[in-house]
Amino acid sequence: MATTTSQPVTGQGHISGQSNKPMSRPAHSLTSDDVVRELQGDSVRGLWPEEATRRITEFGRNELTKQKPVQPLTILLEQIFNAMTLVLILALAASFAIKAWIEGALLGTIILFNIVTGFIQSLQAERTIASLRTLSSPTCNVFRNGDTVRIQTAEVVPGDIIDLQTGDTVPADMRLIDAVNLEADEALLTGESVPILKSPRVTFDEDTGPADRLNIVYSSTTITKGRGRGIVFATGMFTEIGAIASALNGGDEDRADNRGSVLKRAWKRSVQWLSDFLGLAKGTPLQRKLSQLFCWLFGFAIACGIIVLAANKFNASQDVILYAVTTAIGTIPVSLLLALTVSLAAGARAMVDRHVIVRNMSSLEALGGVTNICSDKTGTITMGKMIARKAWIPGCGTFSVNSGNEVYNPTTGEVSHNVMEPKDMQREDTSQSAAVTPADEVKSNVPLQWYLTISSLANLATSESVEGHSEKAGMTWKAKGAPTEIAMAVFASRFGWNRAQLSQGPHAQWSSIAEFPFDSDVKKMSVVFRDTKSQQAHVFTKGAVEHLLSSCDRIAVGEDIKALADADKANVIANMEALASQGLRVLALAHREYEDNICEVDFLPRGTAPSRELFERNLIFRGLIGIYDPPRPESLLSVRMCQRAGIVVHMLTGDHPQTARAIAADVGILPSPEKMRVLPIKVTDSIMMTATQFDALSDSKIDDLPQLPLVVARCTPSTKARMIEALHRRNRYVAMTGDGVNDSPSLKRADIGIAMGTGSDVAKSSSDIVLLDDNFGSILNAIEEGRRIFDNIQKFILHILAANIGFVIALLTGLAFQDDSGISVFMLTPVEILFLLMGTGAFCETGLGFEKGVPDILNRPPHDIKYGIFSPELILDMVVYGILMAICMIGPFTVVIFGFGSGDLGFECNHKYSDSCDTVFRARATCYTAITWVFLFYTWVVVDLRRSFFYMPKGLRVWGRHLWENRFLFWSIVGVFLVTFATLYIPVLNRDVFLHSGMSWEWGVVAIAFGIFVAGVETWKWAKRVYSRRRAPAQQVDWTCEAGIATANKI
Repeated sequence: MATTTSQPVTGQGHISGQSNKPMSRPAHSLTSDDVVRELQGDSVRGLWPEEATRRITEFGRNELTKQKPVQPLTILLEQIFNAMTLVLILALAASFAIKAWIEGALLGTIILFNIVTGFIQSLQAERTIASLRTLSSPTCNVFRNGDTVRIQTAEVVPGDIIDLQTGDTVPADMRLIDAVNLEADEALLTGESVPILKSPRVTFDEDTGPADRLNIVYSSTTITKGRGRGIVFATGMFTEIGAIASALNGGDEDRADNRGSVLKRAWKRSVQWLSDFLGLAKGTPLQRKLSQLFCWLFGFAIACGIIVLAANKFNASQDVILYAVTTAIGTIPVSLLLALTVSLAAGARAMVDRHVIVRNMSSLEALGGVTNICSDKTGTITMGKMIARKAWIPGCGTFSVNSGNEVYNPTTGEVSHNVMEPKDMQREDTSQSAAVTPADEVKSNVPLQWYLTISSLANLATSESVEGHSEKAGMTWKAKGAPTEIAMAVFASRFGWNRAQLSQGPHAQWSSIAEFPFDSDVKKMSVVFRDTKSQQAHVFTKGAVEHLLSSCDRIAVGEDIKALADADKANVIANMEALASQGLRVLALAHREYEDNICEVDFLPRGTAPSRELFERNLIFRGLIGIYDPPRPESLLSVRMCQRAGIVVHMLTGDHPQTARAIAADVGILPSPEKMRVLPIKVTDSIMMTATQFDALSDSKIDDLPQLPLVVARCTPSTKARMIEALHRRNRYVAMTGDGVNDSPSLKRADIGIAMGTGSDVAKSSSDIVLLDDNFGSILNAIEEGRRIFDNIQKFILHILAANIGFVIALLTGLAFQDDSGISVFMLTPVEILFLLMGTGAFCETGLGFEKGVPDILNRPPHDIKYGIFSPELILDMVVYGILMAICMIGPFTVVIFGFGSGDLGFECNHKYSDSCDTVFRARATCYTAITWVFLFYTWVVVDLRRSFFYMPKGLRVWGRHLWENRFLFWSIVGVFLVTFATLYIPVLNRDVFLHSGMSWEWGVVAIAFGIFVAGVETWKWAKRVYSRRRAPAQQVDWTCEAGIATANKI
């Protein structure tokens, strides 16, 4: 294992490897006796109960700082205290202040619905995450005064002696005292994909990284094999996991500049606090943009109100104030927050069906702008399970396995055979490989039979089929044992060979005599079996290639046995290196006949068992087996789709560089060999790095790289954090995936943190979304949903803001329409405006939020974070459509008053109906109906920003059926259209609430205004299509380039 010298990310004041009770040096650099002495422990008897109680008081309980439980009040306050909601609350207060009770009631309803919807969705997401949290081992075996007792993990203290067995979860960071074949799964902390064999007798340099401290076991990791005993040196927040949790709990760094006077610092902190409070500096790009928009609109609304007052010579009458408030409300997109909340909530619910839990609803929209994904390898891109990929048998060739989706099922997948040796085979060359039927292949192939016998018997793992819980479930396969041994057992089972069949039952061919477990010194594992027919004893051995070769003096080549010459050894090493270069973990297999008489009695505890050296010598080399954690079947397609979508995928893994390179090449993260040959040398040198190489670069040198690494091997938490920072300096929007505690700081630092459902509690708490199936493909689902939501948000923002522009233009123009008392007459009343914005608008905009994604949504680059939702095209559309809407309001009102009427604006027509106000009420009804029709039609206009409304989609025979696809939107438009007639003709409702009357000949004016709007919209869209076609060749970008390499853009 390579030594990692970079220090891990730790909490403030924490020194990695140190104890709650300070020692002279970190525990991994001391012998176990030194650690016991410095911690004043007893390696045999353990602590006295009284001393353990005293140390709990001194050092605290063995617990991480408890995460705050779900706080409904906090979630509720987050829904209230943001710029968008506060602006609406101020509009509500203004309405009630001038006794506009109906307007105020409508605003209150919309605010309450926004808050309740957001609160319920956020609370449900947090409670779902809380239900996913798993507890660490609640109890452990500890020595107290010579007795072994089982205590709560929280009661463990520094100096305790802990007994560890297979399956135990380590309760605290421990320095091992002794261990027998002890392996620990540390993927949670270090990202290492295979269990780590521990060695208590070695010591390491103080700066050795956590992944390479073989004499230490860490809190919350799992013992997968063997047994051991160790002394606790760090508990609670002093453990490696505690250090990471401490860094996370520390929160964001104070962004205020500490330089300058006290007053200046206080001012900066006040501005920072206000910006955070209003959401101007925190949250996703959309949240910041909308918060800025609402603050700007609030200022503009005040300005409009002042303009109204000034136009009326600052007359403080209720009529003037009401007009000012109405104009101000017309500038505010009051239904935007509702449509946004419902759209995000619906998207979050939809994502549950796609195996994604959204903890932060706004992050779902932000996913649409992701430009780079930094992903862990183990369990995300790969399956997190080991399989045998290659098997080389000298003289017989190489067997390759494609396991399919069920890696533990020996009946699925395909086995192929190539007569060539691994060193002579090209990685992708399958021309000389042929599929074989394992059961037939093994019948006459004696070398293969010996190879499979060793794989089966020198193995403690089991693989078996289990009947599912339903008829549809069928048979499932489960395995127990060490991952490496499981892979070998499944491979042998493909040929009908397994330990149970060979050594159990009345007709067993072999009977067990002895077992020599894997030993870190000799790096071999051996078993001794007797042939039940010949009564001949045989030794079967597997182990590290170099160590096993040194125990061999013969080699089987086909069915011939010959002396192992130096050339044979060199050939074996060459084949091992060829397999290792493909990212495989390579083991050697060997066996021999044991000539001396031996039986099981010789190995009983009361006797003196023969030394393993007597058995593990003069072996016959039988072959190599290459094992790896295979990519998920969907990973290749998902990575390619990311590349087509303009998203660069980076793999940051703790695995060996060769393993990382092989997996990255398999799933398409690294370019193909052909493309690598044509890329500049500087790019190929930077495209794959180890953490040591990357960390050795300064920030300026990293920024000078033509291409940030697509793969970083032996990655540490600090390396991941630096990668995210480097991407941010290149203005990239980053999603980070991970499952272990070691990923948590990066999850928090990334723009979007994506945790695995089976990952650590700390990782899930640091994330924005959680993948229930731990599948890289689900990230693409989330991005697709994010882009759909982003597109729909653009549509309903365009819908409402264009209307706001139209209302403001119309109302400010309407200041010129003054009655006999000199008071400006409403072109549209406050109730009409609020009904259009919150009644018509809310339903239509919510319906736009349910629009399906376009077919090519993943065939285009991410949207530009610089502009976010407000792209130049959207802003221009907003102005054009707003002006068209203003024309469709001002025009009908003016025509009815001045074209067909006498121009008399009556008296007090802003309050009640009178005979003198009849023309004004009819003109107002005409204006209201025209803008309602326009507003409804405009909803379908923004479904596609460029395509004509009259376009016939492919596959449809009847025009208009596509409008039915979004049924909520369709019925919203139909419903509001019908309600319009009710507001016009129902007594009391028309003249007393809406302050307008029914119409007769004015319907013709409405139709003309509607026709003008349709013609204007179609003309504008036609002009955009022409402009887009002429500009397209110059802007065409190849987003399907492999691995997202775009050196010219310095990705």
